[in-house]
Amino acid sequence: MNQDDQRGENERPRSGDAEPPSTGDSRTRRSEEPGGGILMGRPFGVPVYVAPSWFLVAALITWVFGDQIERVLPELGAARYLVSLFFAIAFYASVLVHELAHTIAALRFKLPVRRIQLQFFGGVSEIEKESETPGREFVLAFVGPLLSLVLAGVFYLTLYAVEPGTVPGVLLAGLMISNLIVAIFNLLPGLPLDGGRMLRAVVWKITGKPMAGTVAAAWVGRALAVAVLIGLPLLTRTGVLGNSTEDISGMDTVTDALLAAILAAIIWTGAGNSLRMARLREHLPELCARTLTRRAIPVEPTTPLSEALRRANEAGARALVVVDGQGGPTGLVRESAIAGVPQHRRPWVAVSTLAQDLTDGMRVPAELTGQPLLDHLRTSPATEYLVVEESGEIYGVLSTNDVERAFVKAMARPSA
Repeated sequence: MNQDDQRGENERPRSGDAEPPSTGDSRTRRSEEPGGGILMGRPFGVPVYVAPSWFLVAALITWVFGDQIERVLPELGAARYLVSLFFAIAFYASVLVHELAHTIAALRFKLPVRRIQLQFFGGVSEIEKESETPGREFVLAFVGPLLSLVLAGVFYLTLYAVEPGTVPGVLLAGLMISNLIVAIFNLLPGLPLDGGRMLRAVVWKITGKPMAGTVAAAWVGRALAVAVLIGLPLLTRTGVLGNSTEDISGMDTVTDALLAAILAAIIWTGAGNSLRMARLREHLPELCARTLTRRAIPVEPTTPLSEALRRANEAGARALVVVDGQGGPTGLVRESAIAGVPQHRRPWVAVSTLAQDLTDGMRVPAELTGQPLLDHLRTSPATEYLVVEESGEIYGVLSTNDVERAFVKAMARPSA
Protein backbone atom coordinates (compact mmCIF):
# COMPACT_ATOMS: atom_id res chain seq x y z
CA MET A 1 0.00 0.00 0.00
CA ASN A 2 1.28 3.46 -0.84
CA GLN A 3 0.98 6.37 1.52
CA ASP A 4 2.66 9.30 -0.15
CA ASP A 5 3.39 12.13 2.20
CA GLN A 6 3.47 15.82 1.33
CA ARG A 7 5.46 17.44 4.11
CA GLY A 8 4.06 15.87 7.18
CA GLU A 9 0.97 13.93 6.15
CA ASN A 10 2.56 11.12 8.08
CA GLU A 11 3.08 13.20 11.24
CA ARG A 12 2.33 12.05 14.76
CA PRO A 13 -0.55 14.19 16.06
CA ARG A 14 -3.19 12.55 18.21
CA SER A 15 -6.51 11.72 16.63
CA GLY A 16 -8.56 14.87 16.37
CA ASP A 17 -5.69 17.16 17.28
CA ALA A 18 -2.72 18.68 15.56
CA GLU A 19 0.80 18.81 16.89
CA PRO A 20 2.40 22.24 17.11
CA PRO A 21 5.67 22.72 15.29
CA SER A 22 8.67 21.89 17.42
CA THR A 23 11.31 24.48 16.70
CA GLY A 24 13.45 25.07 19.75
CA ASP A 25 14.94 21.71 20.70
CA SER A 26 17.86 20.18 18.81
CA ARG A 27 16.85 16.74 20.06
CA THR A 28 13.46 17.18 18.43
CA ARG A 29 15.10 18.27 15.22
CA ARG A 30 17.30 15.18 15.17
CA SER A 31 14.25 12.97 15.59
CA GLU A 32 12.77 14.57 12.48
CA GLU A 33 15.83 13.96 10.37
CA PRO A 34 15.49 11.26 7.69
CA GLY A 35 15.85 7.91 9.37
CA GLY A 36 13.55 5.36 10.85
CA GLY A 37 15.34 2.30 9.56
CA ILE A 38 18.28 0.98 7.59
CA LEU A 39 19.63 3.22 4.83
CA MET A 40 19.68 1.17 1.61
CA GLY A 41 20.88 3.79 -0.83
CA ARG A 42 20.24 7.20 -2.39
CA PRO A 43 18.73 6.84 -5.87
CA PHE A 44 18.38 10.27 -7.50
CA GLY A 45 19.86 11.69 -4.28
CA VAL A 46 16.87 10.61 -2.19
CA PRO A 47 17.63 8.33 0.80
CA VAL A 48 15.76 5.01 0.87
CA TYR A 49 15.16 3.45 4.27
CA VAL A 50 13.79 0.06 5.28
CA ALA A 51 11.78 0.36 8.51
CA PRO A 52 12.10 -2.37 11.17
CA SER A 53 8.45 -3.30 10.58
CA TRP A 54 9.41 -4.47 7.08
CA PHE A 55 11.24 -7.47 8.51
CA LEU A 56 8.08 -8.57 10.29
CA VAL A 57 6.08 -8.36 7.08
CA ALA A 58 8.83 -10.09 5.10
CA ALA A 59 8.74 -12.97 7.58
CA LEU A 60 4.94 -13.13 7.32
CA ILE A 61 5.05 -13.14 3.52
CA THR A 62 7.73 -15.83 3.58
CA TRP A 63 5.57 -18.02 5.79
CA VAL A 64 2.27 -17.48 3.93
CA PHE A 65 3.69 -17.68 0.40
CA GLY A 66 5.77 -20.68 1.43
CA ASP A 67 2.57 -22.58 2.23
CA GLN A 68 1.15 -21.59 -1.16
CA ILE A 69 4.28 -22.87 -2.92
CA GLU A 70 3.99 -26.19 -1.10
CA ARG A 71 0.64 -26.83 -2.80
CA VAL A 72 2.15 -26.24 -6.24
CA LEU A 73 5.68 -27.56 -5.74
CA PRO A 74 5.60 -30.03 -2.83
CA GLU A 75 8.93 -31.51 -3.91
CA LEU A 76 10.79 -28.36 -2.75
CA GLY A 77 10.39 -29.21 0.91
CA ALA A 78 11.92 -26.65 3.28
CA ALA A 79 13.56 -24.90 0.32
CA ARG A 80 10.17 -23.41 -0.45
CA TYR A 81 10.79 -20.81 2.25
CA LEU A 82 13.95 -19.62 0.49
CA VAL A 83 11.89 -19.18 -2.68
CA SER A 84 9.23 -17.40 -0.65
CA LEU A 85 11.81 -15.07 0.92
CA PHE A 86 13.09 -14.19 -2.55
CA PHE A 87 9.50 -13.37 -3.50
CA ALA A 88 9.14 -11.06 -0.47
CA ILE A 89 12.30 -9.19 -1.44
CA ALA A 90 11.27 -8.97 -5.10
CA PHE A 91 7.81 -7.75 -4.13
CA TYR A 92 9.23 -4.91 -2.04
CA ALA A 93 11.60 -4.09 -4.87
CA SER A 94 8.45 -3.59 -6.94
CA VAL A 95 7.06 -1.34 -4.20
CA LEU A 96 10.31 0.65 -4.35
CA VAL A 97 9.85 1.11 -8.11
CA HIS A 98 6.32 2.36 -7.36
CA GLU A 99 7.70 4.92 -4.91
CA LEU A 100 10.54 5.92 -7.22
CA ALA A 101 7.94 6.79 -9.83
CA HIS A 102 6.43 9.31 -7.40
CA THR A 103 9.89 10.57 -6.49
CA ILE A 104 11.01 11.12 -10.07
CA ALA A 105 7.78 12.94 -10.89
CA ALA A 106 8.18 15.13 -7.79
CA LEU A 107 11.76 16.00 -8.68
CA ARG A 108 10.68 16.84 -12.23
CA PHE A 109 8.16 19.28 -10.73
CA LYS A 110 10.90 20.80 -8.52
CA LEU A 111 9.34 19.34 -5.36
CA PRO A 112 11.94 18.21 -2.80
CA VAL A 113 11.63 14.62 -1.56
CA ARG A 114 12.80 14.08 2.01
CA ARG A 115 13.07 10.28 1.85
CA ILE A 116 11.49 7.00 0.74
CA GLN A 117 10.66 4.48 3.43
CA LEU A 118 9.65 0.86 2.95
CA GLN A 119 7.54 -0.17 5.90
CA PHE A 120 4.76 -2.39 7.22
CA PHE A 121 2.18 -2.06 4.44
CA GLY A 122 4.15 -0.77 1.49
CA GLY A 123 6.09 2.42 1.01
CA VAL A 124 6.04 6.14 1.71
CA SER A 125 7.47 8.91 -0.46
CA GLU A 126 7.81 11.98 1.75
CA ILE A 127 7.39 14.97 -0.55
CA GLU A 128 8.07 18.19 1.31
CA LYS A 129 5.96 20.63 -0.70
CA GLU A 130 2.46 20.60 -2.10
CA SER A 131 1.90 20.49 -5.85
CA GLU A 132 1.22 23.94 -7.29
CA THR A 133 -1.55 22.83 -9.66
CA PRO A 134 -4.21 20.09 -9.64
CA GLY A 135 -2.79 18.75 -12.89
CA ARG A 136 0.61 18.13 -11.32
CA GLU A 137 -1.05 16.62 -8.26
CA PHE A 138 -2.94 14.18 -10.49
CA VAL A 139 0.18 13.17 -12.42
CA LEU A 140 2.23 12.85 -9.24
CA ALA A 141 -0.36 10.46 -7.77
CA PHE A 142 -1.05 8.47 -10.93
CA VAL A 143 2.52 7.53 -11.88
CA GLY A 144 2.85 5.11 -8.95
CA PRO A 145 -0.11 2.85 -9.81
CA LEU A 146 0.79 3.20 -13.49
CA LEU A 147 4.27 1.76 -12.84
CA SER A 148 2.74 -1.07 -10.77
CA LEU A 149 0.42 -1.89 -13.70
CA VAL A 150 3.38 -1.84 -16.08
CA LEU A 151 5.29 -4.21 -13.81
CA ALA A 152 2.30 -6.53 -13.62
CA GLY A 153 2.17 -6.55 -17.42
CA VAL A 154 5.91 -7.24 -17.70
CA PHE A 155 5.67 -10.19 -15.29
CA TYR A 156 2.63 -11.50 -17.20
CA LEU A 157 4.47 -11.42 -20.52
CA THR A 158 7.54 -13.02 -18.95
CA LEU A 159 5.39 -15.96 -17.85
CA TYR A 160 5.27 -17.09 -21.49
CA ALA A 161 9.05 -17.55 -21.45
CA VAL A 162 9.11 -20.04 -18.55
CA GLU A 163 7.64 -23.44 -17.88
CA PRO A 164 4.42 -23.43 -15.84
CA GLY A 165 4.59 -25.21 -12.50
CA THR A 166 8.26 -24.30 -11.99
CA VAL A 167 9.88 -22.03 -9.43
CA PRO A 168 10.34 -19.15 -11.93
CA GLY A 169 6.74 -19.61 -13.05
CA VAL A 170 5.39 -19.44 -9.51
CA LEU A 171 7.50 -16.40 -8.67
CA LEU A 172 6.51 -14.51 -11.81
CA ALA A 173 2.83 -15.31 -11.29
CA GLY A 174 3.02 -14.15 -7.69
CA LEU A 175 4.74 -10.90 -8.64
CA MET A 176 2.25 -10.26 -11.42
CA ILE A 177 -0.72 -10.71 -9.08
CA SER A 178 0.83 -8.73 -6.22
CA ASN A 179 1.69 -5.75 -8.44
CA LEU A 180 -1.80 -5.84 -9.92
CA ILE A 181 -3.28 -5.77 -6.41
CA VAL A 182 -0.99 -2.88 -5.41
CA ALA A 183 -2.06 -0.90 -8.47
CA ILE A 184 -5.80 -1.54 -8.04
CA PHE A 185 -5.73 -0.91 -4.29
CA ASN A 186 -3.86 2.37 -4.68
CA LEU A 187 -6.33 3.54 -7.33
CA LEU A 188 -9.20 3.40 -4.82
CA PRO A 189 -10.49 7.01 -4.53
CA GLY A 190 -9.72 7.83 -0.92
CA LEU A 191 -6.85 9.41 0.97
CA PRO A 192 -4.14 8.49 1.80
CA LEU A 193 -4.09 6.26 -1.31
CA ASP A 194 -2.95 7.50 -4.70
CA GLY A 195 -6.52 7.33 -5.95
CA GLY A 196 -7.50 9.67 -3.14
CA ARG A 197 -4.92 12.19 -4.26
CA MET A 198 -6.21 11.87 -7.81
CA LEU A 199 -9.75 12.53 -6.53
CA ARG A 200 -8.39 15.50 -4.57
CA ALA A 201 -6.86 16.87 -7.77
CA VAL A 202 -10.15 16.51 -9.67
CA VAL A 203 -12.20 18.27 -6.97
CA TRP A 204 -9.47 20.92 -6.67
CA LYS A 205 -9.69 21.52 -10.44
CA ILE A 206 -13.50 21.77 -10.37
CA THR A 207 -13.81 24.00 -7.30
CA GLY A 208 -10.52 25.87 -7.50
CA LYS A 209 -9.96 25.07 -3.82
CA PRO A 210 -7.31 22.53 -2.78
CA MET A 211 -8.85 22.33 0.70
CA ALA A 212 -12.19 21.26 -0.78
CA GLY A 213 -10.42 18.47 -2.66
CA THR A 214 -8.67 17.30 0.50
CA VAL A 215 -11.90 17.26 2.52
CA ALA A 216 -13.73 15.27 -0.16
CA ALA A 217 -10.95 12.75 -0.66
CA ALA A 218 -10.39 12.35 3.10
CA TRP A 219 -14.05 11.57 3.81
CA VAL A 220 -14.14 9.13 0.91
CA GLY A 221 -11.03 7.57 2.46
CA ARG A 222 -12.82 7.16 5.78
CA ALA A 223 -15.78 5.57 4.04
CA LEU A 224 -13.34 3.29 2.25
CA ALA A 225 -11.82 2.29 5.60
CA VAL A 226 -15.24 1.25 6.89
CA ALA A 227 -15.91 -0.66 3.66
CA VAL A 228 -12.59 -2.54 3.99
CA LEU A 229 -13.27 -3.36 7.65
CA ILE A 230 -16.68 -4.87 6.88
CA GLY A 231 -16.34 -5.96 3.27
CA LEU A 232 -12.99 -7.74 3.11
CA PRO A 233 -13.91 -10.55 5.55
CA LEU A 234 -17.28 -10.96 3.81
CA LEU A 235 -15.67 -11.23 0.39
CA THR A 236 -13.27 -13.94 1.53
CA ARG A 237 -16.03 -15.84 3.32
CA THR A 238 -18.29 -15.83 0.26
CA GLY A 239 -15.54 -16.75 -2.20
CA VAL A 240 -16.07 -13.68 -4.36
CA LEU A 241 -12.30 -13.20 -4.57
CA GLY A 242 -11.91 -16.60 -6.20
CA ASN A 243 -10.84 -18.43 -3.06
CA SER A 244 -12.27 -21.79 -2.00
CA THR A 245 -14.77 -21.48 0.84
CA GLU A 246 -14.64 -25.16 1.75
CA ASP A 247 -11.26 -24.99 3.46
CA ILE A 248 -11.88 -21.78 5.42
CA SER A 249 -11.14 -22.43 9.09
CA GLY A 250 -11.78 -20.39 12.20
CA MET A 251 -8.15 -19.23 12.14
CA ASP A 252 -8.56 -18.04 8.53
CA THR A 253 -11.58 -16.01 9.59
CA VAL A 254 -9.65 -14.39 12.43
CA THR A 255 -6.70 -13.67 10.12
CA ASP A 256 -8.95 -12.05 7.51
CA ALA A 257 -10.66 -9.92 10.15
CA LEU A 258 -7.30 -8.84 11.61
CA LEU A 259 -5.93 -7.93 8.16
CA ALA A 260 -9.07 -5.94 7.39
CA ALA A 261 -8.82 -4.12 10.72
CA ILE A 262 -5.18 -3.18 10.13
CA LEU A 263 -5.85 -1.93 6.59
CA ALA A 264 -8.93 0.01 7.74
CA ALA A 265 -6.99 1.62 10.60
CA ILE A 266 -4.17 2.68 8.27
CA ILE A 267 -6.60 4.20 5.75
CA TRP A 268 -8.71 5.94 8.42
CA THR A 269 -5.65 7.36 10.19
CA GLY A 270 -4.06 8.47 6.92
CA ALA A 271 -7.27 10.24 5.86
CA GLY A 272 -7.45 12.04 9.19
CA ASN A 273 -3.80 13.07 9.00
CA SER A 274 -4.37 14.42 5.48
CA LEU A 275 -7.18 16.62 6.78
CA ARG A 276 -5.11 17.92 9.67
CA MET A 277 -2.10 18.68 7.51
CA ALA A 278 -4.30 20.47 4.96
CA ARG A 279 -5.60 22.66 7.78
CA LEU A 280 -2.02 23.25 8.89
CA ARG A 281 -0.98 24.43 5.42
CA GLU A 282 -4.07 26.63 5.26
CA HIS A 283 -3.21 28.40 8.51
CA LEU A 284 0.57 28.58 8.06
CA PRO A 285 0.49 32.06 6.44
CA GLU A 286 -0.93 33.37 9.73
CA LEU A 287 2.45 32.71 11.38
CA CYS A 288 4.41 35.93 10.76
CA ALA A 289 7.67 36.80 12.49
CA ARG A 290 6.78 40.50 12.67
CA THR A 291 3.42 40.00 14.40
CA LEU A 292 4.76 37.41 16.84
CA THR A 293 7.86 39.37 17.85
CA ARG A 294 8.26 40.65 21.40
CA ARG A 295 9.44 44.20 21.92
CA ALA A 296 13.04 44.22 23.17
CA ILE A 297 15.43 46.76 24.66
CA PRO A 298 19.22 46.83 24.16
CA VAL A 299 21.40 46.42 27.25
CA GLU A 300 25.15 46.46 27.74
CA PRO A 301 26.84 43.22 28.90
CA THR A 302 27.67 44.52 32.39
CA THR A 303 24.12 45.70 33.15
CA PRO A 304 22.73 44.01 36.28
CA LEU A 305 19.73 41.81 35.56
CA SER A 306 17.50 43.73 37.98
CA GLU A 307 18.29 47.02 36.24
CA ALA A 308 17.74 45.51 32.78
CA LEU A 309 14.34 44.17 33.84
CA ARG A 310 13.40 47.55 35.33
CA ARG A 311 14.18 49.28 32.03
CA ALA A 312 12.23 46.66 30.12
CA ASN A 313 9.17 47.12 32.35
CA GLU A 314 9.28 50.89 31.91
CA ALA A 315 9.50 50.49 28.12
CA GLY A 316 6.81 47.82 27.98
CA ALA A 317 9.31 45.36 26.53
CA ARG A 318 9.43 41.62 27.15
CA ALA A 319 12.95 40.74 25.93
CA LEU A 320 16.56 41.78 26.37
CA VAL A 321 19.20 42.08 23.64
CA VAL A 322 22.84 42.36 24.70
CA VAL A 323 24.73 44.89 22.56
CA ASP A 324 28.37 45.95 22.26
CA GLY A 325 29.78 49.45 22.58
CA GLN A 326 28.61 50.38 19.08
CA GLY A 327 25.08 49.12 19.68
CA GLY A 328 25.51 45.95 17.64
CA PRO A 329 23.64 42.90 18.99
CA THR A 330 25.87 40.15 20.37
CA GLY A 331 23.49 37.94 22.34
CA LEU A 332 19.98 37.29 23.64
CA VAL A 333 19.06 36.92 27.30
CA ARG A 334 17.05 33.73 27.52
CA GLU A 335 13.69 33.88 29.25
CA SER A 336 14.35 30.54 30.97
CA ALA A 337 17.69 31.83 32.29
CA ILE A 338 16.00 34.88 33.82
CA ALA A 339 13.40 32.70 35.53
CA GLY A 340 16.19 30.64 37.06
CA VAL A 341 17.74 33.60 38.91
CA PRO A 342 16.17 34.31 42.35
CA GLN A 343 14.97 37.86 43.01
CA HIS A 344 17.60 38.58 45.65
CA ARG A 345 20.42 37.58 43.27
CA ARG A 346 19.34 39.68 40.29
CA PRO A 347 21.16 42.91 41.30
CA TRP A 348 24.44 40.96 41.34
CA VAL A 349 24.07 39.04 38.08
CA ALA A 350 25.20 40.67 34.82
CA VAL A 351 23.01 40.04 31.79
CA SER A 352 26.05 38.78 29.84
CA THR A 353 26.20 35.69 32.08
CA LEU A 354 22.66 34.75 31.02
CA ALA A 355 22.97 35.62 27.33
CA GLN A 356 23.16 33.16 24.47
CA ASP A 357 25.70 34.19 21.84
CA LEU A 358 24.03 35.38 18.67
CA THR A 359 24.66 33.26 15.57
CA ASP A 360 23.67 33.95 11.97
CA GLY A 361 20.91 31.33 12.19
CA MET A 362 19.38 33.19 15.14
CA ARG A 363 18.72 36.26 12.99
CA VAL A 364 15.22 36.13 11.51
CA PRO A 365 13.95 38.61 8.89
CA ALA A 366 10.86 40.42 10.18
CA GLU A 367 8.87 39.63 7.01
CA LEU A 368 9.41 35.86 7.19
CA THR A 369 6.08 33.99 7.33
CA GLY A 370 4.52 30.53 7.11
CA GLN A 371 6.54 27.49 6.12
CA PRO A 372 9.74 29.47 5.38
CA LEU A 373 9.60 30.78 8.95
CA LEU A 374 9.20 27.28 10.42
CA ASP A 375 11.95 25.95 8.15
CA HIS A 376 14.29 28.68 9.36
CA LEU A 377 13.56 27.89 13.01
CA ARG A 378 14.03 24.16 12.47
CA THR A 379 17.32 24.72 10.67
CA SER A 380 18.74 26.73 13.58
CA PRO A 381 17.13 25.42 16.80
CA ALA A 382 17.03 27.94 19.65
CA THR A 383 14.59 29.26 22.23
CA GLU A 384 14.79 32.91 21.14
CA TYR A 385 15.68 34.62 17.86
CA LEU A 386 16.64 38.18 16.99
CA VAL A 387 14.16 39.65 14.50
CA VAL A 388 15.72 42.23 12.20
CA GLU A 389 14.55 44.56 9.47
CA GLU A 390 15.99 44.44 5.95
CA SER A 391 18.35 47.25 6.95
CA GLY A 392 19.70 45.11 9.81
CA GLU A 393 17.99 47.24 12.46
CA ILE A 394 16.77 45.34 15.53
CA TYR A 395 13.00 44.83 15.51
CA GLY A 396 12.62 42.58 18.54
CA VAL A 397 12.91 39.02 19.83
CA LEU A 398 10.92 36.00 18.66
CA SER A 399 10.28 33.22 21.17
CA THR A 400 9.55 29.70 19.97
CA ASN A 401 6.93 29.45 22.74
CA ASP A 402 5.03 32.31 21.08
CA VAL A 403 5.24 30.57 17.69
CA GLU A 404 3.85 27.33 19.10
CA ARG A 405 1.03 29.11 20.92
CA ALA A 406 0.08 30.98 17.73
CA PHE A 407 0.14 27.72 15.81
CA VAL A 408 -2.20 25.97 18.25
CA LYS A 409 -4.52 28.99 18.27
CA ALA A 410 -4.68 29.09 14.48
CA MET A 411 -5.35 25.35 14.24
CA ALA A 412 -8.21 25.70 16.74
CA ARG A 413 -10.07 28.03 14.40
CA PRO A 414 -12.37 26.45 11.80
CA SER A 415 -11.25 26.40 8.18
CA ALA A 416 -12.62 29.04 5.87
